Amino acid sequence: MLDANYFRALVSGRQRGWHASILRAGLLLGEFPYGCAVRWRNWRFTTGKREVHQVAVPVISVGNLTVGGTGKTPMVEWLARWFRERGVRVALVSRGYGAEAGSQNDEALELEKKLPDVPHLQNPDRVEAARTAIDEFETQLIVLDDAFQHRRIHRDLNIVLIDALEPFGYGHLLPRGLLREPIANLKRADVIVLSRADAVAVAARATIRAKAMKYAPQAAWLEVAHQPKSLLSSTGSESPIDSLQGQRVAAFCGIGNPAGFRHTLGELGADVVELREFPDHHAYHRDDIDDLVTWTRGLDVHAVICTHKDLVKIGVDQVGGCPLFALRIGLAITQGADELNARLESIISAIEVPADGASDAV
Repeated sequence: MLDANYFRALVSGRQRGWHASILRAGLLLGEFPYGCAVRWRNWRFTTGKREVHQVAVPVISVGNLTVGGTGKTPMVEWLARWFRERGVRVALVSRGYGAEAGSQNDEALELEKKLPDVPHLQNPDRVEAARTAIDEFETQLIVLDDAFQHRRIHRDLNIVLIDALEPFGYGHLLPRGLLREPIANLKRADVIVLSRADAVAVAARATIRAKAMKYAPQAAWLEVAHQPKSLLSSTGSESPIDSLQGQRVAAFCGIGNPAGFRHTLGELGADVVELREFPDHHAYHRDDIDDLVTWTRGLDVHAVICTHKDLVKIGVDQVGGCPLFALRIGLAITQGADELNARLESIISAIEVPADGASDAV
């Protein structure tokens, strides 16, 4: 089993040598059957041989083309807040990937903290979860998290995120690259969002846009930045992000794109002495905490920084005698906000909302 960091270095071509070349050749052999399976599955949905279920309320899907983090959770949070501010009862539905039996996964725990009035249902059968949300919570709109490949539910708006740092999965399907399905399948997208757009130059953004819009000329184009808002402790207290300026910090994360996290910390002026990377959706246990304590004590740092996804699973405010903070991130739309608002307004026009915009909290 390849380590996640080594796998990324391998498929990106950063890992050199004859051993890496042989491994890439082996992964390339696996790409063909995977691609055949993906195309067969999509063909069955497209031709109606597999049923697409229509639920009783509008559905918005947020997803991506690649494995790893592209910023779906901040986008889901932004959408839920947008509709709640307009009096719409929203529910989030996801598969619950990475959750231990009988528990919520990290995205659900994170979103529960941020959106206490928005129910989040996790179920591998997302059709059943959506219907439960409608029947039991009187939900007026469903937001599907990580659902571009989940085609069993009809959606009224398909939002696809592309990470500016790893836009097209190094040009290969799994396992040779990071693509879940061919780039051409962007044709199903209604909105394409370039996340972490501020992390690359204008010319690079233009190149990514040109390639994406070649396959989805009908889609709206958005560019978003993940802007740090504050440092958050497990007790809920907040500190200003400028307190990291010039400070030596240790960092760790269990997310799909650790490079994006490091980039953000660097932009804040923090001196990241060391970044410890865990697998995406990592479930932290006592041994992990003890290991982090030992690791931190060996470093001369001002603080330890993680993501909110990590903090909600750890629940401590110190590691090895150093304060532990999560970097609280907010989504800022830097391009395309008007077109997105127009598409969302067209969906809300079909929903009965009280005239004063008020709606009972869920």
